Amino acid sequence: MAVKQGRLLIAGVDEAGRGPLAGPVVAGAVILNPDIAINGLNDSKLIPDEKREFLYDLILERALGVGVGIVGEKEIDRLNILNATFKAMQIALNQLKQNPDIIYVDGNRTIPELKARQMAIIKGDTRIPEIMAASIIAKVTRDRLMIDYSKKYACYGFERHKGYATPEHYKAIKENGPCPIHRMSFAPFREMFLFGGEEDN
Repeated sequence: MAVKQGRLLIAGVDEAGRGPLAGPVVAGAVILNPDIAINGLNDSKLIPDEKREFLYDLILERALGVGVGIVGEKEIDRLNILNATFKAMQIALNQLKQNPDIIYVDGNRTIPELKARQMAIIKGDTRIPEIMAASIIAKVTRDRLMIDYSKKYACYGFERHKGYATPEHYKAIKENGPCPIHRMSFAPFREMFLFGGEEDN
């Protein structure tokens, strides 16, 4: 087993973007350096934007390994969001240069067909530093992608709501219809466009 100074290498894995109506799901995988502390880690959703960006840079600088997995809206529609999330996590883990001894996955499910030792930890993003770091990597990466998309699809306000189902977003969809990064298998599109279903008689 890979050991650093007698300690196990732990990878934390978390995702950002399971719930939105638009854009990719992004997973982060992080192996922290036990000899270099990163103060201020927490669930990325609980950290102000400016501090989250600061911690993102610090994690990249100090962690032993960082991986990012991105699965886009077309794959989400094809695989479903749960399987797309697992695929993003596998991609992120494959980017790590070292093989962790154990993988802590945020939530109540482990990653299917993964041969490595792993454990699902409910609310791990508020309990496990490696998962906290992974959540920050995932969220900052996804937020930056959605801000970039907002320049191409300006009428939807992606830079503000990041694709989530806010009143502003629903209003933009009603006025403009969906754009290429919307998840057509999600409500309201599933009902609106009968995605994968049969037309009513």
